[in-house]
Amino acid sequence: MKLLSFRHQGREFYGIVDGDKVVDLAPLAAELGADLRGLLASGKLAGLKGRDLSALPRLALADIEFLPVIPNPEKIFCVGINYLSHVLETGNTVPKFPMIFTRFADSQAGHLQPMIRPLVSEMFDFEGELAVIIGKSSRHIKAADALAHVAGYSCYNDGSVRDWQRRTSQFIPGKNFPFTGGFGPWLVTTDDIPDPSKLKLQTRLNGQVVQDASTDDLIFPIATLVEYCSDFTNLYPGDVIITGTTGGVGWARTPPLWMKHGDTVEVEISGIGVLRNPVADEKA
Repeated sequence: MKLLSFRHQGREFYGIVDGDKVVDLAPLAAELGADLRGLLASGKLAGLKGRDLSALPRLALADIEFLPVIPNPEKIFCVGINYLSHVLETGNTVPKFPMIFTRFADSQAGHLQPMIRPLVSEMFDFEGELAVIIGKSSRHIKAADALAHVAGYSCYNDGSVRDWQRRTSQFIPGKNFPFTGGFGPWLVTTDDIPDPSKLKLQTRLNGQVVQDASTDDLIFPIATLVEYCSDFTNLYPGDVIITGTTGGVGWARTPPLWMKHGDTVEVEISGIGVLRNPVADEKA
């Protein structure tokens, strides 16, 4: 099942993707929750799978504006240096523990929304990643049980403002400019992706393949990341773990390859779909 957050005629809600339509769940808001995060918190996601929703309104996907899959996550965790190919191109050593930093909710952009290159930098880089969306409130989860606490998966472009990222040892400034992180197009539930370690990830810039990998190259797999994060904080429904990028990023190339105004960047993950974002300059 695919679920998305959207805006239609000024109203923001969420629904289920059905071909080229979205089943608008607004009539069930009192039961399911006011947003996708609320649905996950209600514990009623699984019950939607076999439910008769034929009486609910349907909107054309072409008529909605995609929002970030979870527009208002309480926490967004990003994992740095988590593909062996990325370790090699950065000259880093293989980390002993996951390298965790955070994003803010307002740094995100939905599918087809522009990712914004900030006024203060030209070093705007792409990072195609698999996003994990938490489905249950959890603490001290064991890796063997971790995937049972996941609601689903999505595509993420962890757009990086490299010069700001490297000003200090802390990555947060370079990862939190408004609308620099693409998130979408939708959440695919875990029953449709039983093994997230066998997914193909590809990033394309203006149609050219710039990253191409399998998630089996992750140094710390999803179960380990969920366990690790749940040991130092509470995980809540709708929290997002962005699992890291593979080799091929723009700054590691000679010459560097930066995203610029007018570009189109795509992140495609097998079993999920294609996240597509135009790139635009921030307006003064």
